[in-house]
Amino acid sequence: MRPVTAEALPVTVEFAGELFPVHPGDVFTVGREGDLAIEDNLFLHRHFLSIHCADGLWLLSNVGSRLAATVTDSGGRVQAWLAPGARLPLVFETTTVVFSAGPTTYEIIVHAAEPTFREVARFDDDAGQSTIGEVPLTPSQKVMILALAEPVLRREGAGMSELPTSAQASARLGWTLTRFNRKLDNVCDKLDRMGVPGMRGGVRSYATGRRVRLVEHAISARLVTREDLPLLDAEAAPDD
Repeated sequence: MRPVTAEALPVTVEFAGELFPVHPGDVFTVGREGDLAIEDNLFLHRHFLSIHCADGLWLLSNVGSRLAATVTDSGGRVQAWLAPGARLPLVFETTTVVFSAGPTTYEIIVHAAEPTFREVARFDDDAGQSTIGEVPLTPSQKVMILALAEPVLRREGAGMSELPTSAQASARLGWTLTRFNRKLDNVCDKLDRMGVPGMRGGVRSYATGRRVRLVEHAISARLVTREDLPLLDAEAAPDD
């Protein structure tokens, strides 16, 4: 326990249907070991993320050395890339944290009882549609992302999902692997030009890393949602 220099209410971490209250003075850890222990994944750090309160402000820290996480508010309007060694304040009522270790993508949600920032309802002429941060996608690019993100989108609540390989995703769409990889290259290049990190691989990068980073970003930025899933079956259906 560490001394707390300002009053703060607890936060609650949600994962796979379980709730973990975190009180001021606690240091809550996420990894293969810790308060939220995610076992049986050797790609995940023993200690990856930590949550603690400092001077009345809750902080999320990446205490790992290789993996990163995507952090977003409940509406998907604010998104941050939490690299190793970085930390972010948890200022929203609901904060979603998405990260991948190997082929598995995880999602945890942090609920704040007393958020620093509160959303204000907006009334737009276009029924809530917004172009802020909009990524223009062709229909085929969107279904390509959907094929990769399908397990995450079909999951109920926060938890974990195994992402398909490119071969599995292309088969889901009825595409050739060559066509799928070409669409994947185009989308990753587009997002890279927009400044989204992790879209370009290097000599020490793996193909899996680019796919899981794309899914992390697409889910967090609401490029695809559960309501889009019927597009997959429409794409995969044989022509009459």
